[in-house]
Amino acid sequence: MKIATWNINSLTVRLPQVLDWLAANPVDVLALQELKLTDDKFAHAAFKNAGYESVCFGQKTYNGVALISKSPAQQVVRNIPGFDDDLARVISGTFPLEPASGAAADTDQTMRVVGAYFPNGQAPGSDKFEYKLAWLQGLRAWLRTELVSHPKLVLLGDYNITFDDADVWDPEGMRDQIHCTDEERYELNALIALGLTDAHRLFPQASKSYSWWDYRDFGFRRNHGMRIDHILVSQALKPQVSACRIDKTPRSNERPSDHAPVVLELS
Repeated sequence: MKIATWNINSLTVRLPQVLDWLAANPVDVLALQELKLTDDKFAHAAFKNAGYESVCFGQKTYNGVALISKSPAQQVVRNIPGFDDDLARVISGTFPLEPASGAAADTDQTMRVVGAYFPNGQAPGSDKFEYKLAWLQGLRAWLRTELVSHPKLVLLGDYNITFDDADVWDPEGMRDQIHCTDEERYELNALIALGLTDAHRLFPQASKSYSWWDYRDFGFRRNHGMRIDHILVSQALKPQVSACRIDKTPRSNERPSDHAPVVLELS
């Protein structure tokens, strides 16, 4: 079984790229971020024609998240219950761990997928930065209870946070800058403390493995990037993780997203 995340930075612009990628990489669940469109504009028919179900939580101009899947999402929840937010940032669904056999009622045979577009935060000390920290705390409080109900859980998406210097092409230049502050990394590690694991680092990875590159200054060509797209898995799901990789191929497309897909494989 394969699960992936991809910030596509406008589904309107990049729908053909997403469909082409799914044709070449038939994952079971794909979490999308930055749809930049409202629900009525979402391409349900295009995904259906490609063999996929879809649920979305859109917003005009900014934000927006979706789950594209071979099996229909069950128990769909939009945003963070208990956290007051009018921005479309989170969508969750439950899926059978063996899609071919049909949906299962037993939680041991299902997986909770939480797709999220974490706030950018703009700059340390700004109002948007304070919102980001509050949002992270709200997410953590909800996930603590969600893990009780759904022991096999995946939290994936554009986190807009790096774990440490290895996730940054210029760690000294970015020190204490957005995505790299101690406050953000504290909250990221607080999610880990819930019993989650960074799937990417369960396996040997090449140095300078990034998932995002700035459009400016030939960032991708020079590999001046950051790893800010993550897949965290719960302890109950961790033994089934067999691989995790960043697929840089779509970043070479014409008019690409500035992010690359991250793909998790479960045995």
